[in-house]
Amino acid sequence: MKIYKSYPKVNLFLKIVGIRENYHLIFSRFLRVKSIYDEIKFIPHQDIDNHGKLNIVGNFNFPTEQNIIYKIYKILYSKLDIKNRILLADFFDNYQVEVIKRVPMMAGLGGGSSNGATFLNMLNDTLNLNLEINQKISIVREIGSDIPFFLYDIESANVTGVGEIVEETILKENNLNIEIYTPDINCNTGAIYREFRTNFFKITNLNDIKDWKYMSSTTLFKELVNKRDYANDLFNPAKNICPDLENFAQSGFLFSGSGSSFFRINLNV
Repeated sequence: MKIYKSYPKVNLFLKIVGIRENYHLIFSRFLRVKSIYDEIKFIPHQDIDNHGKLNIVGNFNFPTEQNIIYKIYKILYSKLDIKNRILLADFFDNYQVEVIKRVPMMAGLGGGSSNGATFLNMLNDTLNLNLEINQKISIVREIGSDIPFFLYDIESANVTGVGEIVEETILKENNLNIEIYTPDINCNTGAIYREFRTNFFKITNLNDIKDWKYMSSTTLFKELVNKRDYANDLFNPAKNICPDLENFAQSGFLFSGSGSSFFRINLNV
């Protein structure tokens, strides 16, 4: 069967612009990175004892039940009609999901979220489920705030709300040369957001940065590259949780999401 590429993203900037109950409202620019990707495909079952349930195999070491792919499958199954539930169950009687991981985990690159979105798109294509984008977003919205971006086949977007509002940038950006390096540090997103709320809480006035929505990513990168703390509201909380990040914060690189990855856009390529 077809192999699907599951690309990561970086956050060119990430600002907290409000609070909704326990959720943080963000304004961010997501950029798809195409220099590295995971691969996902459906393969025939290797173990007859596993027939009748979703089986995920790959080079990772956490339980299936913790995998975003599995969580999306469970919600999708609950929302389908009887006919498509039977179709889904019959399919996974014969096939399992293989994931070849290359994107670092817990690195601010949305690798798991990308896997989940790619899996949902794969099922939609393979089984002709005819899910519209709003249906897909309703399936993933409770699992991860990064996932909606990956449901779209776009290079860059302004992302707002809790991640569910994705607007492709006005300027098409197909050839951004993005360089990433990821220290061997696992950053826990939940812990970093809690640290933000406890010790760094500040709401950015969206009117102060509204022009960012219309600027090209290269222009924004040049403007923000020497303002790393300001570009990403989670950088300082992340350093409190993971102090070693300070040792990897090279000049000319910004911090992505809740980390631990740093990146730059190579402007002379």
